[in-house]
Amino acid sequence: MSERETVPRGRHAPPLQVRQERQRRRLNAAAARVFARCGYADATAEAIAREAGMSKATFYEHFDNKEDCICALFDEATQTLLAAIAGDGGDGGPATTRADARHRYQRSVAAFLEVIADNPDHAQTLLVEIIGAGPRAMERRDRVLSAFADYIEFRNREDAETGVVPRLASPHDAFAIVGAVVELASRQIRTGVPADIRELEPVVERLIAGVLAAAAEAAADAA
Repeated sequence: MSERETVPRGRHAPPLQVRQERQRRRLNAAAARVFARCGYADATAEAIAREAGMSKATFYEHFDNKEDCICALFDEATQTLLAAIAGDGGDGGPATTRADARHRYQRSVAAFLEVIADNPDHAQTLLVEIIGAGPRAMERRDRVLSAFADYIEFRNREDAETGVVPRLASPHDAFAIVGAVVELASRQIRTGVPADIRELEPVVERLIAGVLAAAAEAAADAA
């Protein structure tokens, strides 16, 4: 579909900022499809613009190059993912019972996998294609993984202060959880195993439970 068909002209045209936001959303969606279909290495600005029904000149009004594009798409995808995890994980303060804490972790895991299942093209960009997109993209990936780990560590510290769960042995434990979950999800996206990424939910829950159990054991040994 062309820009002329989707954006009214003349006095009926929306304000410039609205048009630019619409263009940006279409370009981001098109980029996700192209990166997922072709891979980052073979994707081009021309292909993304064509997928969006726009000119290559319009693409360059929004992005300097395809690296700039994938970084912007990565930022958008991670904000969606972080918001889903924080929202479904609950931001109402520390858990008061072990069951509450367990339920929060289950909801966070479910939200993570649900967002990936609902947005497969964005998920491939977020977890797979970004790895080959250059140093700026990798710096973003590292920063986002750290943000996920910080969220887990923060939630664990809150819940541990009430005594409902053991304290993680170190911040590295939180990062280990994130790394394992990301690799499980990345593998599913690359291989299609298991068929539905949501089947990984009990695996991730056992992983978290195992790390917490090991933390409790280490604390008991140190006492």
